[in-house]
Amino acid sequence: MVNRPRTGASDADIFVVTSKGNRQLKSSSGTSLSKAELEILVLVDGVSTFAQTVGRAPGMSRDAINETIGKLRAAELIVSIAELDAGGDESAFSTISVPAGFFSSVTESAKAQAEGGASTLKKKGYYVRIARRPDVQREVKEGWQPTVLVVDDDPDLQKLIGMFLKLEGFQTRSALKRDDILAGLRQSPVPDLILLDVQLPDANGFEILVKLRQHPVLKSMPVIMFTGESTREAVLKGLQAGADGYVTKPFEAEAVVSAVKAVLGLAGAEKKK
Repeated sequence: MVNRPRTGASDADIFVVTSKGNRQLKSSSGTSLSKAELEILVLVDGVSTFAQTVGRAPGMSRDAINETIGKLRAAELIVSIAELDAGGDESAFSTISVPAGFFSSVTESAKAQAEGGASTLKKKGYYVRIARRPDVQREVKEGWQPTVLVVDDDPDLQKLIGMFLKLEGFQTRSALKRDDILAGLRQSPVPDLILLDVQLPDANGFEILVKLRQHPVLKSMPVIMFTGESTREAVLKGLQAGADGYVTKPFEAEAVVSAVKAVLGLAGAEKKK
């Protein structure tokens, strides 16, 4: 039994996301975690050391990352491998089910990959349904229909998402390329939220997100990335650029609608911890 305080970390510490932490990353009903907490939660992979995580989180100081690690540990969203290998505090980690010896089976090659830099960030198959809830739930006035701009290069997917959003009382606009996006933003009323793909015929969604966050009028507009870019590196890039949500493909249309409601702070988005 280890009675190690769940605060910060030493350079050699390696952390893994608990099942409780995974629920924060994969529930489209919304999370109340801060941007910094989500970034670190995405970076935790069960292989990288704390020192390597610091090197992969530009814009955050070592002290800030250590403080964030402490918050995630206190909330039981992550746990150190050392604690698990030593038995841990079973009463505190009742949500975790890990086979005996699981973490000791991490291969030397995997450790070498982590030592090599960001290769683990680029591994395919990482999926999330992040939707950050606003601090205050929106008061919906009678007759108000939020407008969502759906940006994707697949017309069939646009129609599917648009249909589900309309069934929930939203107005929708569609955009396939850069000019369509500009037209959709200039049309009245201004969209309440943008669903933004990354790979577009003549634009990159991450670059569009950065430009939106630099615009004096549009900088606070909620944006959810919904994309096939399903690596930790891509998710982290979206969060660092200011995305309010990130939903990786393939996905269920209902999950996207739930994420939209959560990010807009609308009733009907369950607040699950």
